[in-house]
Amino acid sequence: MPRFALCQVTSSDQADENIELIRTRTRAAAQQGARVVVFPEAMMTRFGAPLAQVAEPLDGPWAQAVATIAQEHGVLIIAGMFTPSPDGRIYNTALVTGHDTHTGYNKIHLYDAFGFHESDTVAGGYKIMTVPLDDIVIGIATCYDLRFPELFQALADAGSSVVVTPASWGAGPGKREQWELLVRARALDSGSWVLACDQAEPSASGTEVNPKAPTGIGYSMAANPYGHPQGSLADSPDMLIVDVDPELAEQSRTDTAVLTNRRLGK
Repeated sequence: MPRFALCQVTSSDQADENIELIRTRTRAAAQQGARVVVFPEAMMTRFGAPLAQVAEPLDGPWAQAVATIAQEHGVLIIAGMFTPSPDGRIYNTALVTGHDTHTGYNKIHLYDAFGFHESDTVAGGYKIMTVPLDDIVIGIATCYDLRFPELFQALADAGSSVVVTPASWGAGPGKREQWELLVRARALDSGSWVLACDQAEPSASGTEVNPKAPTGIGYSMAANPYGHPQGSLADSPDMLIVDVDPELAEQSRTDTAVLTNRRLGK
């Protein structure tokens, strides 16, 4: 069973500082036997900072520095960054690098909700992404994607038994409850492991950030394919280690038959 490490941290607005944070946490995760090391959305720089000024392509220095860290420790790293879009905006990209892989998932569903307008500065992606590792397939989603069950079912249809979901969840009344409910629901209605890694709550990290930006609440969680929590964190920086059994995904899909019994109305 592959071991995943969810590294709940608070990124700063300094991309170089965040590389060192990735380096330190990856080393610690690898020492605990992790094959996949997951960091939050906006790991390159936190939300509330000027994103266009730091956006780089996947062959740029920031992503290449993460790739080097992954290679040094023999792991797959998944971490949120920002890449340029042809229309002058940027993409909210989940970098996936290591084990002969170097690619990125551009978040499909943009956070135009709860008073935010991510699409003003961010272009939406349009392709789902899966990545093979050993004998499993990993699907990728990002933050607001959690509200869309069709994406997680599409990733299941594409062969994934686990969906890794970096996030920088917006705070507010009921938002923790929604976060925990959505992680478990997406696991249950797709028959997948869902490993959701959020930014730590800034005040728990001793960090002051823009209160109007979605900068994370913590409570990273792993849910198994039956929607049962398999581990979770509090709001402060921490690491969650999860061993993923892909056969449980197959068993869940047989038992619930939610993928087989889908009937789409017109």
